[in-house]
Amino acid sequence: MTNVINPFIQIRRDLHQIPEKGFQEKRTQGYLLHYLNNLPQEHMEIREWETGIFVRVLGTDPSKTIGYRTDIDGLPITEETDLPFHSKHEGMMHACGHDFHMSIALGVLTHFSSNPPKDNLLFMFQPAEEGPGGALPMIQSEIFKEWKPDMIVALHIAPEYPVGTIATKPGLLFANTSELFIDLKGKGGHAAYPHQTNDMVVAACSLVSQLQTIISRNVDPLDSAVITIGKITGGTVQNIIAERARLEGTIRTLSVESMKKVKERIHALVQGVEIGYGCETTIDYGCMYHQVDNDVRLTEEFMSFVESETNVNVVECRHAMTGEDYGYMIQNIPGFMFWLGVESPYGLHHSKLDPKEDAIGVGMSMLISYLTKKGNE
Repeated sequence: MTNVINPFIQIRRDLHQIPEKGFQEKRTQGYLLHYLNNLPQEHMEIREWETGIFVRVLGTDPSKTIGYRTDIDGLPITEETDLPFHSKHEGMMHACGHDFHMSIALGVLTHFSSNPPKDNLLFMFQPAEEGPGGALPMIQSEIFKEWKPDMIVALHIAPEYPVGTIATKPGLLFANTSELFIDLKGKGGHAAYPHQTNDMVVAACSLVSQLQTIISRNVDPLDSAVITIGKITGGTVQNIIAERARLEGTIRTLSVESMKKVKERIHALVQGVEIGYGCETTIDYGCMYHQVDNDVRLTEEFMSFVESETNVNVVECRHAMTGEDYGYMIQNIPGFMFWLGVESPYGLHHSKLDPKEDAIGVGMSMLISYLTKKGNE
């Protein structure tokens, strides 16, 4: 594989410079299509969907279709690395490794475009994983229904693991997630006359404290859940009592049932704030992602294959509170996701994330071997 790694490192660097928001990935899509259209086309079919792409590799004697998904969007983060291929899009960065994901997918696709297995392969370049969520509408598309795979595979880079290591587990891998936006509207006024107002900064602060009791008092201690309020806005200047305030946060749970209970309690507490502070409120849950629940048989089989047939180290990891809309893809189709070690001192969504590029070759080689095996069974 040594001779074919370098081009895909360059592709990663090209893509790293053009991160784009979900469903706005026009330059990224154009770059990918240009590359794909220059591959041998004899065994390939390419279809665009929104800002994403479906690519089907036609098998030599197909009895099933194996899917592979990669995500393509960036994050609204200002990059703070010193890389010579630094992001050219102000305020945007591939801080979650989607540039790595795309490069690996292109490398694997390049191999199979000239070496198709017996079965069909379906590569999905999915937009908007970071939001507002591209997986669910993608699998609801007519193209997906026509080319529907019998199983699906995906990876995600992991800065905490060394290059040459993958990590995954049968069963639950990633949590259920939901965004959380709460708006409060009261009555503003002069700071010297608080009795004539309904102060939404005070109401918002009280609500934040109350929300934290949900996890400690309404979720089974043997279960796990998280409510984080990451942003509070309210008011205009220091001597005016705020008429409006807004809380922005996220919810993470390890079960669908806990997500339902947490939201019921949020609704009840917000209603209490309405009464107690004499204000109006609205709740918006924004993007909601289904848990990534790895198919047990396929995951165990994959782990055994990597351990016995490759030089890659396999770790059985714990589940994580991270969210991934890939969970929708394997909700009704057998599949799994795994972590690919990239060894960076900075984590995902960090402005200084700098994964080791040797991991691109590791991911390509391993997936080519695995998909060759699965595609010729």
